[in-house]
Amino acid sequence: MSASLTLPAPAKLNRMLHIVGRRDDGYHELQTLFQIIDLSDSLTLTLREDGNIHLSTPLDGVACEDNLIVRAARLLQRHANTTQGATLAIDKRLPMGGGLGGGSSNAATVLAGLNKLWQLGLSSEALAKLGLELGADVPVFIHGHSAWAEGVGEKLTTVTLDTPWFVIIHPAVSVSTPRVFQDPELTRDSRPITMARALQGGASEWRNDCEAVVKKRYPQVAEALDWLARYAPSRLTGTGGCLFATFESEKAARTVAELAGQRWPAWAARGLNTSPLQDALGC
Repeated sequence: MSASLTLPAPAKLNRMLHIVGRRDDGYHELQTLFQIIDLSDSLTLTLREDGNIHLSTPLDGVACEDNLIVRAARLLQRHANTTQGATLAIDKRLPMGGGLGGGSSNAATVLAGLNKLWQLGLSSEALAKLGLELGADVPVFIHGHSAWAEGVGEKLTTVTLDTPWFVIIHPAVSVSTPRVFQDPELTRDSRPITMARALQGGASEWRNDCEAVVKKRYPQVAEALDWLARYAPSRLTGTGGCLFATFESEKAARTVAELAGQRWPAWAARGLNTSPLQDALGC
């Protein structure tokens, strides 16, 4: 096996997000549809025999000890009781605080990649359970499929979604997820629905319960949502600040993304049902 792996860490969209309750521990009960998209960061993991975990590409404003990819590597190292180490490098393309799951996806790629590089042989289920200690979205990236999710987002059922083209806009604002979930105006009592009903209802009935609060607290997001809605129905992903709209053709998506790019960072991306990480690892 090569002593180095370069792997994608793809983004996700929440095609819908309903908040159906609040737990005693302060976390919220969710129902959501995750879809992987072909927009991603890239990570290179290189084997070290000295046992050290070294981040060669630190992020401005983020201490190495707090970086999720370092935390993921050390968590796996402790769990497996291995003396192997790794040098971690990231080519960061996904915006931080954008609701695209970039940090969780980075952590998942490190867990899955080091599991292979270190030849640990852990199952996806074991890695997903471990990843949940780092964040509620990590398991969906470990399993690498479009999924219906409940609980805090960790109870996953694989689904097959349509795979349109998306225009994604990041309105140059980082939305605080804790701030959104602590907001007294947040809807927390949506009526639970079944997975079958959610899939049958389709995009015309999907919504994001965080959107109203985010639009009110972050005017930049509201402005971008209104702009994108001129071309297709737009929606927040996760707690934002990224937002998206669906398009039937690559040409239409790229045309609108180019127009959006004159005001904000914007991308055209294709929806996927299987993560490119699974393909890269041969899963």
